[in-house]
Amino acid sequence: MTRKVDWDPIRTLEKQVLERGEPLELSDDVQALLRRSAREVAIPTEDVKQALRSPRSATALLRKIRQRLNAGSRRLGNAQSRAYRLRDAGNLDGARKAMEAVSAVEVVPFYRELAANMISNLGRLQKVAKTGRVDPKLSEHSQLLILLHRLDQGKPLNLTMGMRAFLHHAASEVAISQAETKEALANPKSAGALLQKIVERRQKGTKRLTRALVRMMALRDAGDLEGARQQMRDLLAVEVVPRFRRAAEENLAGLDAP
Repeated sequence: MTRKVDWDPIRTLEKQVLERGEPLELSDDVQALLRRSAREVAIPTEDVKQALRSPRSATALLRKIRQRLNAGSRRLGNAQSRAYRLRDAGNLDGARKAMEAVSAVEVVPFYRELAANMISNLGRLQKVAKTGRVDPKLSEHSQLLILLHRLDQGKPLNLTMGMRAFLHHAASEVAISQAETKEALANPKSAGALLQKIVERRQKGTKRLTRALVRMMALRDAGDLEGARQQMRDLLAVEVVPRFRRAAEENLAGLDAP
């Protein structure tokens, strides 16, 4: 389990001192915050002790903390984006290497933990790709795509109880009826067609929602609230996937809020 971190206090201090130019006052609370934050970005204790001797050196310490947080966040975010693209394309080895590369250079423990968790999940996903057996600890989305890649490679679904339960749930999440799902699970070939339909509904729904949200926000920011609302209404007129419909309904309600 990844540890919990709260970087809001140090971010607030960064804005006050490094962005607005306010003087850094080394109160007991500020020193405690700097010590804790420096520890969380792996700055040695002796370096911190030396830095806290004056406001000037403490400000340099604060700047170094910010640099490590920002640089690590960018590295991790870029690596995750690349890994997700590779994973969804079926290139699990490439996805894992992308995360291992960032883990090898990262110094912030929290970011290293996030990378390690993703590497672990990719390892589990590689087992799914090899065996065709679903893993209850992994996300449904990633496993659906891997099973579809196996199908494209001529490897039919093994309709075990676990696989049937997995497909039943995945089908219900995209509003495929129980009757249709039950009929599709009669044999591996029709189950494969069901899998393709599930993935297709998720992918098309994601694209529709993303495009509608982009148009909605552009119209909202231009002051055309009615046009923004219409984007969500148009989406609701065609969307069947419950999670995407909820997103549209929530955004539509948000546009009507004061």
